Amino acid sequence: MNHLKVRDLMSGAVVRVQGGTPFKEIAHLLQEYDITAVPVVDDEDRPVGVVSEADLLHKIWGGQDDDAAEPSVRRRPDKALATDAAGLMTSPAVCAREDWSVVEAARVMARHGIKRLLVVDDERRLIGVVSRSDLLRVFLRKDQAIRTEIVEEVLVRALGQAPSEVQVDVTHGHVVLSGRLSSRLTIPALEELCRNVDGVVAVEFRPVREVDADPAAHLST
Repeated sequence: MNHLKVRDLMSGAVVRVQGGTPFKEIAHLLQEYDITAVPVVDDEDRPVGVVSEADLLHKIWGGQDDDAAEPSVRRRPDKALATDAAGLMTSPAVCAREDWSVVEAARVMARHGIKRLLVVDDERRLIGVVSRSDLLRVFLRKDQAIRTEIVEEVLVRALGQAPSEVQVDVTHGHVVLSGRLSSRLTIPALEELCRNVDGVVAVEFRPVREVDADPAAHLST
């Protein structure tokens, strides 16, 4: 399927800091730009880490560890004592390439449990950022666009089915397929291909009963 790429969804305007940026300047930037994290770059604009609100909060929590806390939220004495981005940042930075599909980006976010990916070019220089909310924009695709892709890319090009053999209806991302498939094609395979289309929420196949498909069957009753 022709998934949207990270370049189609990312923001190219990225607030960034360097390792020597002071604590309070980072706090001001997060508030001024209404963001929750800021990438840290080296002198060649290559990401080396990320400073988030959670990293700054270690300054409030203090340097004493809490054994009862979850590992992911335990206090970090080193960050509590840090005064600049180099000491505060979480490193290394998790990055994506602009030609990644939304599927690849979503998988990496889920694997690392993060809310955004820094986007880098072939020289690993920072060119953008893509967030969870950006990826969710694929579900804003119009139903007609989803239907067209399923008919043209899934049924005709990928499966060699005539468009007249399978009816495709899409409502709010829910795809309903009805018809009769060729013997070489299974319903699970068709449904899986449709789920891979950007913007699809759910897929249902409704086989046509023989009595519905054969007008003569109605006359004989």
